[in-house]
Amino acid sequence: MYRFLLSRQWVILTLVALLLIPTMIRLGIWQMHRYEERAARNQLVSDALTAKPVPVEELTSPGHTVTTGERYRGVTAKGRFDTDDEVVVRRRTNSDDEVGYHVVTPFVLDDGRVLLVNRGWIPSGGLGETAFPRIPAPPRGEITVTGRLMPDETTEASGIKDLKGLPDRQIMLINSEQEARRLGSPVLGGYVAQTAPEPKGDTPELIGRPGDENAALNYAYAIQWWLFAAGVPVGWVVLVRRERRDREEAAAAAEEEKEAAPAPA
Repeated sequence: MYRFLLSRQWVILTLVALLLIPTMIRLGIWQMHRYEERAARNQLVSDALTAKPVPVEELTSPGHTVTTGERYRGVTAKGRFDTDDEVVVRRRTNSDDEVGYHVVTPFVLDDGRVLLVNRGWIPSGGLGETAFPRIPAPPRGEITVTGRLMPDETTEASGIKDLKGLPDRQIMLINSEQEARRLGSPVLGGYVAQTAPEPKGDTPELIGRPGDENAALNYAYAIQWWLFAAGVPVGWVVLVRRERRDREEAAAAAEEEKEAAPAPA
């Protein structure tokens, strides 16, 4: 009754099923790895955001590359803002997906070194891309700034092209090495996304707290792929039994028709 399994159609169907099972298992394993990676990153971010802020000099220095473990760490810095060398970062959006600029102001520490501080987002104000926007002034004199330590932005990590020939004091990426060459001063590696003091008049709009990656979605995908893998042999057995039943019914009907046929004269 199972000779039909040797037909071309069923051989192909069986081979496809045998290929699908390990493929789906591997896809489930890949999704589980993605879940573990995202969960680990979420934990790093959570630990960094809840850690007590430390002086920025303890974590970075000129030429330093901010590591994954240092990213989002709360830091403090004491010094003064240098608005004369302030720049804006083009094509940045706020929480409402409005396009504008990020304001990056050099912060001169007591020892003369410079820390790049991203003071937040401002709207473009309807100005053309060649016009320099109006930027609210930061506090004057010596102050203490608190923020989240961030790594230098690169095209490879962000996908943003570092365009050349931009208008004066406009940049595409926040990069301490590039700013050190422009300023002619020692600049601490990375930059700080300011969280305090809060600006007067709500501008610039401070950069929001980073959200968690949806690790649970990858976990659900992994379970889904493994359920699909388990369903393939079950479906194959169901199809085989259905094929056998259909063939048996067709054979029985043919036999009945043959018996019911009148005998030849």
